[in-house]
Order: sequence, then structure tokens, then C-alpha cells
Amino acid sequence: MTTKERVKRMIARQEADRVPITDHPWEGTINRWHREGMPKDADWRDYFDVDKFEAISVDASPRFKKQTIEDTDTYFVLETEYGAKIKYLKGEDSTPEFLDFKISDPIKWAAAKARVGHEKDRINWDRIKNELPLWHSEGRWVEAGFWFGFDVTHSWIVGTETLLVALMEDPDWATDMFHTFLDANMALFDQIWDAGYRFDGMNFCDDMGFKGSQFFSVDVYRELILPAHKKAIAWAANHGIVSRLHSCGLVEPFIPDLMEAGLTILNPLEVKAGMDPIHLKKTYGKKLTLHGGVNAVLWDKPAEIKAEIERVIPVLKENGGYIFSSDHSIPNSVGLSDFKEIVAAVKKVGAY
Repeated sequence: MTTKERVKRMIARQEADRVPITDHPWEGTINRWHREGMPKDADWRDYFDVDKFEAISVDASPRFKKQTIEDTDTYFVLETEYGAKIKYLKGEDSTPEFLDFKISDPIKWAAAKARVGHEKDRINWDRIKNELPLWHSEGRWVEAGFWFGFDVTHSWIVGTETLLVALMEDPDWATDMFHTFLDANMALFDQIWDAGYRFDGMNFCDDMGFKGSQFFSVDVYRELILPAHKKAIAWAANHGIVSRLHSCGLVEPFIPDLMEAGLTILNPLEVKAGMDPIHLKKTYGKKLTLHGGVNAVLWDKPAEIKAEIERVIPVLKENGGYIFSSDHSIPNSVGLSDFKEIVAAVKKVGAY
């Protein structure tokens, strides 16, 4: 079966040959696998014989000048198209430090908002023309990659503290940012769709939780953030495609509202934050397709991760409705042999 066939059967609550298998290795993980024997020119998904998910992206940013403003032996500072200054340590898989933001208040936002648009050159037409036909011919799962909402706004646009205060003291400003970027995404992907190119789903990343809790209450979510999520999910439905949300942290309190809005797939079901995949399956699995939920902390511990796979996958795969991956991504502690064993275990336990 192709990836597309597997995923469609999971969404339809039908059995396939096996559960789909996908994930996101870190750069350092890929480099480690190369050192341990994976050919340099290999697509890691072909090497491990797992499923292929692809994404189309667009540029809905204010288009500030992207430039390196400091470069040393140990780090560099990048100013992004969204106006954030970010410090990156040189080396594999370092965590970036957000230093400053060009947009810090409603007045500066107004100037930035005027720069957000949906001009045709914000789309990589050559990539779509050259790669999308191949993806479709091979039965890959292709998604429109939306970027809007709380996560991008607090992390890349104004900063966490500024946005959290705005949610309480200036909610109109906060929601204007959410909907401005969403509307730009929709307008850009409408151009792609109207040009005759198709995708299977719409994926939006909006991390709303952390370990043990959420960034805001359910009431704040319903009033200020859910309307944008509803609009995006409705856009997908109106195009006859499914919607997938990637939201890290403990986000279960938001699930009923997301399901009512029509969300199709939820990812990554972060175990270490408090998400219990078996509970989620039993509570929401008849309508919501679950993606992830296998604790990445265990992936470099062969006996423990095999036991975890054998514990959770038989439950998660019942009557379809499940896509396998870690509960976030594949860290560089996971060696080539580790991941080979994980894939083999999932193909065995996740077979129908």
C-alpha cells in the first residue's frame, strides 16, 4: 500500500496493511545515521522503508530583511523575515535563543501588518511544479503547511510575555495577528489550489501547552484562538481535504472544542507533558485520528521502547485511526540500529 492509501484508511477507521510510520529526525540524528552507515545520498525514509509525508509551504511573513547580524566562532545571530532576532549556537541541534522582536506593540504591528500579503512570488512555484507530480505519482501524503496562531506569534513575532499580556489586556491586537497570518495563508494556498495543484490535507502547527498545563485557560482559548482554528479547519473542509494540528504539550482540555470544529488528526500527543495516548484513544479515538504518542525519551533504550510499542500500539491501532511517530521528534541519542529496531517492531505490532 502507498502512504496515501494507509493514511486515508486510518482516517476512515479502516484497517490497512499496517499503521503509517513517519517522524522528524533532528539534523544531528541524520548526521549520526550517516556516520553509522546510512548512505549520504539516501532519503532516510527510503532507507528505513517508512512512509513519506510532504509539505508545501508559503511565505506569509512581513518580509523583513533576513540577515545575519552577528557571527562568531561559537554562535551567530539571525534577524528573520518576521522581525525576530535569534541566537543560534554553532553545532548540531542547539536550542535557539530569541533575543528581541521588531514587533513589540500595536503601533509597530500596524506597520508590519501592511507588509503581510499574498503576492504570487510568496509561493515557490518551481518546487510545486517540479516535485508535486512525483509526490502524487508515488502515493505520498501531501499537506499544505499553514503557520498562524498562538505559537508562531509568541515565538517568532512578538515574544511570549508580550503575547500573554496582550491576550489579557489587548485581545483585539492578539486576534488581529492570528487572523492576519491565517488569512494570508489561506489566500496563498487558494492560489495554488486554483492553479490546479492538489494536496491531501492542511497541517497547522500551534503549540499551546507545556509540561502539565497550557499557556492559557480553556475560556481564553475558546474566545481568542479557537475562532482562527475553526476558520482554518473549515477552509480545509471546504477544499475537501483533512486537517491536522501539531500542538506540543498537555493540550487535552482543548480537544473537545477542536473535535467540534471538525479537526481530523491531532499530533504529537506528548507523553512527557502529560498526554496519555491510550486514554486519548479510548476517549476520542472514534472520531479523532491520533498521530504520535510514543515517548521519545525511551527511543535510545531498546528494551524499554520495544515494551512501550508493544503496550500502546495494539490499542492505538484498533479500528484504524492511528499514525505512528514519536511524541515529538527523533533526537540524536537514537542510533541507526535503534531506529531500525523501532521500525521493525512497529511494522510487526502495527500490522493488521
